[in-house]
Amino acid sequence: MIRFFKHCEPSPTVIEAVDPDWTLPEGAVWLDLISPTREEELAVERALSMQVPTREEMAAIEASSRLYRHGETTYLTADLLYHTDAPLPLTGPVTFILSNGPLVTVRYTEPRAFKLLGEKLDREPDLCGGPVLVLLNLFEAIVDRMADVIQRTALEVESVSDDIFTPGHTNYERAIKRLGEAQHAAARISDSLNGIERAMTFLLLDERIEKDAEAREHLRTLSRDIQSLQAHIAGIGQSVSFQLNAALGLINIEQSGIIKIFSVAAVAFMPPTLIASIYGMNFVHMPELQQPAAYPLVIGAMVISAILPLWYFKRKGWL
Repeated sequence: MIRFFKHCEPSPTVIEAVDPDWTLPEGAVWLDLISPTREEELAVERALSMQVPTREEMAAIEASSRLYRHGETTYLTADLLYHTDAPLPLTGPVTFILSNGPLVTVRYTEPRAFKLLGEKLDREPDLCGGPVLVLLNLFEAIVDRMADVIQRTALEVESVSDDIFTPGHTNYERAIKRLGEAQHAAARISDSLNGIERAMTFLLLDERIEKDAEAREHLRTLSRDIQSLQAHIAGIGQSVSFQLNAALGLINIEQSGIIKIFSVAAVAFMPPTLIASIYGMNFVHMPELQQPAAYPLVIGAMVISAILPLWYFKRKGWL
């Protein structure tokens, strides 16, 4: 599917299928290719005289395959977050192609930023004044959306912290699972931020940006925003590590307390067990068994021998 935005017009036009004679719509400043078919890729290549990377090419991880120039066309590929409403967001490659024609984006996912920018262009059609302006606003929407995801992740980590350190029974298994999801999300966010920052740095070398002082300043502002988000996400990672270590330490303390109770019980009941074992032997000649007070005396000795170790442990502060 192809969406295209025209100069200063609010709503995009959607093209579900293209024919071999398809031409670039007049006034188009942004072509958004969403899971394009091979026919759609070829149609855009013919209309704009440029190459459109395939899905396999977009998935390449080496920098030379993600950030490069071909003639007067700049290609930028970065992994963007999508499915961000879930506890663990996903990432997928998105390619931005800036040339002397309209901006072209190629994607096989649904990053929330694209929808947000489309809604913004509906309210402010003037933002669709040119490909560079659209690209900068798209990067801004991406950074803003990632800031929202980071804030939600930080709140989740804070919520887990309250569960771990609040007195009372804590489900440590669930807490550790939530921390693992938060750490995984933070790692994906960090990777995406790094990719976007590299793309912006490479974009500064484009002559269309070099000649536009306002665009350069806009990019630098976005780069500073990304650096602040990276510091924030690094703080979240440290918090997750601390809470994970704390949870594991509390689990060890809890287990040690249980083992201590069993150890004390074993020691406390050892003397009574010894007495019961002695008088449970089937010897014929055990004179004390013939005494009238033998039974209560043995019971008393067993009770006292159990109480004395407990009193001693309590005095030592072991209980």
